[in-house]
Amino acid sequence: MKKIIYSLVICFTISQAISCKSEAKKGTETTTEEVKEAKKAFVLQDATNTIEWIAYKTTEKVPVKGQFQKVNITSGGEGDSVKEAINNAEFSIPVSSIFTKDTSRDFKIKKFFFGVMDKTELLSGKLVLENDSIGYTNLTMNGVTKKLPFSYSLNGKEFALNATMKISDWQGETALNSLNEACKDLHKGADGVSKTWDEVALNITSVFK
Repeated sequence: MKKIIYSLVICFTISQAISCKSEAKKGTETTTEEVKEAKKAFVLQDATNTIEWIAYKTTEKVPVKGQFQKVNITSGGEGDSVKEAINNAEFSIPVSSIFTKDTSRDFKIKKFFFGVMDKTELLSGKLVLENDSIGYTNLTMNGVTKKLPFSYSLNGKEFALNATMKISDWQGETALNSLNEACKDLHKGADGVSKTWDEVALNITSVFK
């Protein structure tokens, strides 16, 4: 009789343990589903982000075009609309991802420009939209954080930003002179003067899925 009772107790204990595990598994599955449902409709990290820049050389102000091929969204960047996803998004851009279709130029920009700056393996900042057409980013470069105003437009799922920055605003004169010296002959115009301009235009687009 004792053996029968003992067997029944063991069976009951095992069935309870299995039941608890099933309930725990169901709870985990529900949590996972809830996380998936919580993902916003617009995610900046998943968008096609293109960061193009235009620098200038020679007295005639000849444009030199390039881009950064990588950007990381470090905070925010999600929303129920494109504007919500952009606003307050924080980002970092590795300067190693620079690309100008000229490997020699890429090397010189990395070494003699960004390489001369202080703590500039990354460019970082936060995007703030002030109204439906203008905003700013607190851009950090060369150990300096400064407000960079920009204009922007929204067209469906596409966000387009335009800005013009002065390198000297980020105390980059030494880096600019270093690059100009490394590219001295290449930056000479018809007047024989070698010049690298302080001005850089930025054109950024984000096309959401």
